[in-house]
Amino acid sequence: MLRPLEAVAPPSPLETVDAQAACTDGKKEQPLSKMAATIDNSNAVQATKKKHLGIPEAVFVEDVDSFMKQPGNETADSALRKLDEQYQKYKYMELNLSQKKLRLKSQIPQITQTLEILRHMQKKKETTEPMETHFLLGNNVYCKASVPPTNKVCLWLGANVMLEYDIDEAQALLEKNLSTASRNLETLEDDLDFLRDQFTTTEVNMARVYNWAVKSRSKENLLKSADKS
Repeated sequence: MLRPLEAVAPPSPLETVDAQAACTDGKKEQPLSKMAATIDNSNAVQATKKKHLGIPEAVFVEDVDSFMKQPGNETADSALRKLDEQYQKYKYMELNLSQKKLRLKSQIPQITQTLEILRHMQKKKETTEPMETHFLLGNNVYCKASVPPTNKVCLWLGANVMLEYDIDEAQALLEKNLSTASRNLETLEDDLDFLRDQFTTTEVNMARVYNWAVKSRSKENLLKSADKS
């Protein structure tokens, strides 16, 4: 019995944006090189956004005074509360992605090992000699077994479901699953790197808002002291 990775849905392909340059009678035509650079930059930005679809990007607060004038940021405490909620959401996303990454890292070796067994069975199916192997009875309990030449194999698909395949079909399925799992693992690692950048940006924003609040209170105290004197 071979236990492969369950079929993993491949990530959605990135959509491409067709950029069209239009020239009117009263406008000067842009050079082709400048137009191409603009199109490439636009495509790169949109591709990055779609690549991390579902993970909101943390915007760096450059002007704290303007940020504090936005709706919902009446006080420093309310602004810090919103930033902390955003930070906790990133932590929750990181936890989910890390768990998916661990599952994939444990499943990929299983698929690789199963493929090696199938390739060995491919070599043996044309012969008349049985294949000597060890059959798993329980946790760390094996027994010696003799498998006659065959062109059929049973694969676990999950949820207590097992299907019989030809060896060629099973090998093609597992190779597809291995490719998909490896690609998904790379995507998860990129998403985790992107999340770490959002952590840093959010932490910096919280520090800037906190420092702004400290300076504001200091100014208010100085004004009160000046009025009293």
